[in-house]
Parts: sequence; structure tokens; C-alpha cells
Amino acid sequence: MTKPAAKIAVNGRNAELKTLTGTIGPDVVDISALYKDTGVFTYDPGFSSTASCESKITYIDGDEGVLLHRGYPIEQLAEKGDFLETCYLLLYGELPTEREKADFNHRVTHHTMVHEQMSRFLSGFRRDAHPMAIMVGSVGALSAFYHDSTDIADPHQRMVASIRMIAKTPTLGAMAYKYHVGQPFVYPQNHLSYSENFLNMCFSVPCEKYEINPVLARAMDRIFILHADHEQNASTSTVRLAGSSGANPFACIAAGIACLWGPAHGGANEAALNMLGEIGTKDRIPEFINRAKDKNDPFRLMGFGHRVYKNYDPRAKIMQQTCHEVLDELGIKDDPLLEVALELEQIALHDPYFIEKKLYPNVDFYSGITLKALGFPTNMFTVLFAVARTVGWIAQWKEMIEDPHQRIGRPRQLYTGEPRRDFLPIDQRG
Repeated sequence: MTKPAAKIAVNGRNAELKTLTGTIGPDVVDISALYKDTGVFTYDPGFSSTASCESKITYIDGDEGVLLHRGYPIEQLAEKGDFLETCYLLLYGELPTEREKADFNHRVTHHTMVHEQMSRFLSGFRRDAHPMAIMVGSVGALSAFYHDSTDIADPHQRMVASIRMIAKTPTLGAMAYKYHVGQPFVYPQNHLSYSENFLNMCFSVPCEKYEINPVLARAMDRIFILHADHEQNASTSTVRLAGSSGANPFACIAAGIACLWGPAHGGANEAALNMLGEIGTKDRIPEFINRAKDKNDPFRLMGFGHRVYKNYDPRAKIMQQTCHEVLDELGIKDDPLLEVALELEQIALHDPYFIEKKLYPNVDFYSGITLKALGFPTNMFTVLFAVARTVGWIAQWKEMIEDPHQRIGRPRQLYTGEPRRDFLPIDQRG
């Protein structure tokens, strides 16, 4: 829907810019003709006030603490559905029927194997390589193994690539973990659910039978659902920008994984757990709380507040419940980091300073504690994030490729370097 135009005058030149309205959310001023009409660009570092695309996949209202996937609240998807249902929804736009779900589950399950040469590919990494370094390399390498699904102009190949990415990313993630800890790779099992299979590939060993705990498998599934997509964040924008050049989907997802690796993005739950380790014991919490309140102290409490959510992170409510279910199931009560985390949680929920600043515990705070309880080392946290977010990246990539208005991304800049100048011979410089 188009509203009356916004008018702007710059340096004596006038422009009328269309105002666009989505189904929900704030209006958007279409500035695509601004340079043509006025000779100026906009300046928006971080693109925090710029809509880079039109999308039907995910909607966030940070002020109200709302996260919708195709219109469905994240709370309902996490509490009533499973991860592959959410994958289907993000890819196809609707929740599956019973028959559609069975077919989709079958297709994903029977694509979880990776080419046997991938194991030899991984052996080229140093034994102490970070699991995310392995993920960036191995996911990008998939394009060297699956040539029959890299033609982005073919709708069938796009869908095959999408299914392959959702199916094979957890296998590669588990392989990265096994390689890191020096254990043999475990093949996927087709009789297991998506999350059960992932836990089995990570924690089973050939010398004994691994019993899958349904509470822990359900927690893993919820973690995947809560991280499946989050609108136009940094890694998703990276995938879209890479894809706008026509790059194959495996390369685009590898680019998204590389972006996710940054501590300001996917590394946030790892940073939250590292912070708990820095605090160490409950008796030191007041010291760090005072530091967090001191404007002159650079220390920040990780895992509290969110750049987008100015209210409570809706994912955190579910993750909080899941976290306590896992801790109760495993009977973990005397872990020093857990004691620090639980005490910090109570302070953040009741301290007037935290309430006023809306520094509520976010999804990274609870997911970090949960993943540690499940037995994952901190350097695997972002890998798990990547496994979950792959479906969101693929859905966003697919939507962009199928958008008739899609163009190669080309942000502009405010140049502040030297103006034009002439080259001088070396003996005249000084």
C-alpha cells in the first residue's frame, strides 16, 4: 500500500518520496529516487533506520516484545510445534498438514548424510581449530560436492539446496565438535528426530549405547526454534547481500556463518557465559553490578537487554522455562557459574535500575546456561546458533532470489578522504 508522498528539499532541489505501508509495523519512506531527484544520498551507519528489502517471513516489534514468523508468535511455535515444522513454515509460508510434515521430515532426514570425502576435508584443519572456523570452511565446501543444486535460476535446484542445507548443517556441526574433542565422527540415524539426531551425533561414542533424554532433546529443539530467524540482522543481511551477486547458496550461507561468528552477534551467549566465569562466585556479584551501573566503567553485563527489544525478549521467556527444565532434569545445583547466573537473574528481574533501563535477561543469557548444562563447550555455542539459523538464512535467500525487484546490493558512502590530487615522482615527495 502506498500513502501520500513525503516531500524533501535539498540544495534547492525538490523530491516527492513515496511512503509505503506494510501489513504491520512502521511506514517506510522509499528513497530509491532521492539521488536522481536531489543529488544526495542518505547517511545511516549500521542501516538501523533503513529497510533493505521487502519481506514476508519475520516481523519484530522491539517496543512490544513481539516476534512473529509468517504471522505466528514465537511462543506458540516453540511451545506447540517442533523445529522442522518451523522450517517448513519459514520456507513455504504456511504450517504443514500432517501429510506435508511427514514428507518434509522424510526429505530432510534422508539428506543428513554428507559426502564421505568431507571427513577427509575436515582432517586438513588443525586439531585445535575453532569449530566455527571448520563450519565456515566446510559449509562453503559443500558447493564443491553438490554441483546439481547450485543453479539459482532453477526453482527445483533452489529447493534441493535448501533441503540439503537444513539437513547437512547439523551433521557438519556435530563433525566440527567431534573433530575438536578428538572423537570419531558419528553418522546420522534416520529413525531419530532432528534434535535427537544432533545430540546423538555429538555425544554418542562407538563403545557404548547413548540414551537420548527426551527432556534434553526437547530443549535442543526449542533452542533451534528460538534461533531459526530474526529478521534482517547482520548475518541475514550478509546472506542476502552475498546472494544478490548471484553466488551459489552454499557460499551465501558460509558468508552468513562468518558474520555470525562475531562476538557482537552470534557469540553473545558465549560472551554471557564467559562473563559469568569472570564474576566467578556469588559474593562478587555486587562488585560487578556496581561496575555495570557506573557510566565511567567500560564493563558491561552480557546477556542483558537487546538492541532490538526494548521490552522483554519474547524468546527469553521460553528459554528461561527450558533452562530450568534442563537444570532440574540433570539435577545441577552446585555449579558455581549456575549459582552466579541464577542470582544475576533475580537481581535483573527485581532491581529498579535494571527494570528502569529494561535490562532484562535475554535469550543469550539463558541459552548459554542451558547449552553448558547439556555438555557443550562454549566454543560450540555459535555453531549451534548457525545450525538453527540456517533455515532462516535459506528462507531469506530464497525470497530474495524470487523477488522481481531484487538487485545487487550496492550501499553508498560519505567520503571523507583526500580530494583529487596529482601523482608526484618519488624525488619530489617530502
